[in-house]
Amino acid sequence: QVQLVESGGGLVQPGGSLGLSCVVSGSIFRINTLGWYRQAPGKERELVAIITSGGTTNYADSVKGRFAISRDNAKNTVYLQMDGLKPEDTAVYYCYARLLLTGWRRESDYWGQGTQVTVSS
Repeated sequence: QVQLVESGGGLVQPGGSLGLSCVVSGSIFRINTLGWYRQAPGKERELVAIITSGGTTNYADSVKGRFAISRDNAKNTVYLQMDGLKPEDTAVYYCYARLLLTGWRRESDYWGQGTQVTVSS
């Protein structure tokens, strides 16, 4: 089985910073894409940032210049550094992984349970 466990969520004031981490575990042959999505109250889940196995990144327009995604392949971990946080960043943040399980022929998508990020004064 595959597990994605997020950490680092919490309460921060506007303009502050917060770092999220997600550790992926299981019988994994290869992790291709890692990313972060978020869902605010009353809204649909949206892409925040993704990073491919080759290091290519893609960000939502709303977070460009403020957030940075990175990965540590040796630790099967993806990070999201969030700077200049705004109240509208308040949401549950979900870790995402597209990976190939050992012995399988096709990639599958997996999600973490989410971690709450609240930006408020």
